[in-house]
Amino acid sequence: MSLRALAGFCYRRRWLVVGVWVLALVGMNMLSSGIGPNFTTNFSAPHTESTRAQNLLTTEFKAQSGDTVQVALQGTPSMRDPQVHAQVESLRAALAQVRHVTNVSDPYATPNGISKSGTIALANAQLNAPVHEISNDVGTQMIRLAERHTTPQLEVRLGGQLIQQSERPKPPSSEAIGILAAIVILLIAFGSVLAMVVPVVVALGGIAVGLPIIGLLTHIFPLQSFTTTLAAMIGIGVGIDYALFVVTRYRQSLHAGHTPEEAVMIAIDTSGRAVLFAGMTVIIALLGMLAIGLSFISGLGMGAAAVVAVTVLAAVTLLPAVLGFVGTKIDTLRLPWVHHEDGTRETVWHRWSRFVQARPWPLAITGLAVLLALGAPVLSMRLGFVDAGNNPTSTQSRQAYDLLSKGFGPGFNGPFVLAMELPPAGDHRAELDAVRNAAAATPGVASVTQPTSNPAGTTAVMRVYPTTAPQDQATGALLHRLRDDVIPKATAGSGMKVYVGGFAAQTEDFSSLLGRRLPVFIGIVVLLSFLLLMAVFRSILVPLKAAIMNLLSVGAAYGVIVAIFQFGWGKQLVGVAKQGPIQAFLPMMMFAILFGLSMDYEVFLLSRIREEYLRSRDNAVAVADGLSATARVITAAAAIMCTFFLSFVLGNNIIIKLFGIGFASAIFIDATLVRLLIVPSTMELLGEANWWLPKPLDRLLPHLDVEGHALAAAASEDQDEPDYISLGSSTD
Repeated sequence: MSLRALAGFCYRRRWLVVGVWVLALVGMNMLSSGIGPNFTTNFSAPHTESTRAQNLLTTEFKAQSGDTVQVALQGTPSMRDPQVHAQVESLRAALAQVRHVTNVSDPYATPNGISKSGTIALANAQLNAPVHEISNDVGTQMIRLAERHTTPQLEVRLGGQLIQQSERPKPPSSEAIGILAAIVILLIAFGSVLAMVVPVVVALGGIAVGLPIIGLLTHIFPLQSFTTTLAAMIGIGVGIDYALFVVTRYRQSLHAGHTPEEAVMIAIDTSGRAVLFAGMTVIIALLGMLAIGLSFISGLGMGAAAVVAVTVLAAVTLLPAVLGFVGTKIDTLRLPWVHHEDGTRETVWHRWSRFVQARPWPLAITGLAVLLALGAPVLSMRLGFVDAGNNPTSTQSRQAYDLLSKGFGPGFNGPFVLAMELPPAGDHRAELDAVRNAAAATPGVASVTQPTSNPAGTTAVMRVYPTTAPQDQATGALLHRLRDDVIPKATAGSGMKVYVGGFAAQTEDFSSLLGRRLPVFIGIVVLLSFLLLMAVFRSILVPLKAAIMNLLSVGAAYGVIVAIFQFGWGKQLVGVAKQGPIQAFLPMMMFAILFGLSMDYEVFLLSRIREEYLRSRDNAVAVADGLSATARVITAAAAIMCTFFLSFVLGNNIIIKLFGIGFASAIFIDATLVRLLIVPSTMELLGEANWWLPKPLDRLLPHLDVEGHALAAAASEDQDEPDYISLGSSTD
């Protein structure tokens, strides 16, 4: 079925279409609630040393294969006070009864278990499985035990990944704040209450059906708990944007004298087609993360892509049905103080385009200089993972982190785990002591625990506590020094195999792996996007320029997040407790999403410019008219996206803050510097060369029509222009 026919069907059978969407909404939510989500915190990378350490312990030393819960204790007046000691023993006995806890270490019997000041102690509750295999109910039970055993003499705080994922501080209603901001912007853009309501209703309908799909996908792919928030950010943002573009074209067609049904079919066959193409680019970019080969990254991509697909479906099916109910009343309840200029000529955007075209060199250079300046911090980007030190100070995990840092140093929050595969026979105490002594003598190591062997004597484990925090660059350097120098020398000729694992090692391995694969991923996405745009716009320079501009705008967004979250510039303004490395998977996710969103605006703008060019065959006129026809709606769409993404900065999750700041800054840069300054100036400088395509390529590439019948009709006026294969368009 063509898009035009689909729009007509949805318009005429609007009750049926809305009914199907309501059934889908109810059914998907009931199914998701009944099955329940199965989110994970696992982000291990295959074929890395930290994963080999984990696998060895899982196979040969089950009791030590799981994660640990850090029990931070502060005694008053001292940990050695008899009353405090008795309370600690009571706590240890209670924690030992919790499911998945194999033992709780005794700080009084553990070397360096009590700080030099005598007021702070550390006990470790050993779990028998990785955190992602343990229910959050276990962490919640342990938190309640800690609260119950906290007295005026003994303060108990728990840390570790299980505790972090079990703590659920109530975030502010970021979605509601973002939607409220979108409502205000839509009112200004449309000047009509009803025209404002339609995009919001359609976007919320799409997201209400899409989000439950993530819960179902958690049983197929390992999705993180913040995937839902991330998908909501993207889904609602693009959903409102896509509906905005279609409703704008619908109103224009009504004002041109078409009936509501004709206006719906025109809007879907033109702007709806651009929405479909733009949504496909976002989905392709997100699914491109499957090529990375990491289940954690693949899950994030699949979850976000599913929600975007549903919002695109809502824009081309649910929206025509809703417009069928609205009809000619789309402009009712107008705001009398909002006035819009009609036509493409003599608008502020038309005058702006002419202003830029009159000064292309200085304005193009200025725009590029600003982009490069904003992107400069990306040269210092350091990938890593946030830890409990980035959590709100009201959480148990953050309080335990601060308590251990105060008593023992920050390295106690992220020890390295040495998993040692022993030769089949003999007494290995001398070899184990050699490894322990060598590690303890290494600069940057605070202490090393005594080795513990499994009953079969085939595997041993010990923990190495650095002097620096898990996020610190020096901790990564220490990891490589242990792996590459210290341990090989200590085990030479012994037959032992030692693998360095633990949370800090996992994050370093994961970050290094993503850092190596990121350029390949970017190259694949850019190449595919370039080929698609070349087929759409019949040009080499236009898609090349679009790819470069998108790379620069994403690079500028990277620079902004590095400046705030890594350098700490203005971190208090966005509620960041401390600076640290950039979340390892964030650049890849940001690039996939932002490159797709930037391509949205590129398609909407350039398709209109090309339409005007095919009519006038005058590049300067086409740029001015195309920009003036689309600038207002693109600006409104960008403003909605920016405010919506920024609303998530109010939450407590630093990962979501990173995404919010990154997305908002990229969209703002793309919609201002790129679309309103660099694009018109560079297109003026390139002139007719914008539309040059070698004849062999012209014959080889398929002809893709994004703007539907409007562009096809314009193209047919030129005999030299080949017939268009209108994707899904009708032949009437």
